[in-house]
Amino acid sequence: MTPRQLGMTEVKRLNRDWRRRTEGRLSLLLDSVGQPFNVGSIIRTAAAFGVQQVWLCGDTADPGHPSARKTALGTDRLISFERVPSAAAGALAAKAAGYQVVVIELAGDAVPLHEAALGTDVCLAFGNEDHGCSASLLAAADVLAYIPQAGKVGSLNVAAAAAIAMAEARRREWALSAGLADSTLRKRSGGPGDVDT
Repeated sequence: MTPRQLGMTEVKRLNRDWRRRTEGRLSLLLDSVGQPFNVGSIIRTAAAFGVQQVWLCGDTADPGHPSARKTALGTDRLISFERVPSAAAGALAAKAAGYQVVVIELAGDAVPLHEAALGTDVCLAFGNEDHGCSASLLAAADVLAYIPQAGKVGSLNVAAAAAIAMAEARRREWALSAGLADSTLRKRSGGPGDVDT
């Protein structure tokens, strides 16, 4: 049988199934992300991955800017935004709300994102298109991570980097929950991995 695209009802059902598997909270911190197009693109992806909160720091473009709204396609209504004066203030607010601050940056001591120790509730932080993250944000990070690249391009567009990082954070959570479910099933059935104590 030839594969076909899912209809809208099937897509909603599929997304609902993934929502049921999602327990961790995901938020973002944007440190002077100045281009409205990038902000809009990040918002749309954030809504798709169930981001609840976005801290807008420094000179980050307003999500209400016409270019941001056009790119976000109305998904900004699904997310809470808070504007704070600096990235350091945003990181403090994220930590106070119970998030682990994971700064995505090509920086010393950064680890590959797929190897980074991510907690249950994660705030992914991204910097300016040209200058990257501020020194104060780097200093406030709980984890510094970068996205490995095999090509000859020096960096990713910030909206693309944000999409990759959000997908990895959710993938990690879903893989862990699948592993725990498999482990529970093995213990109930007495299969491999079941250890009597």
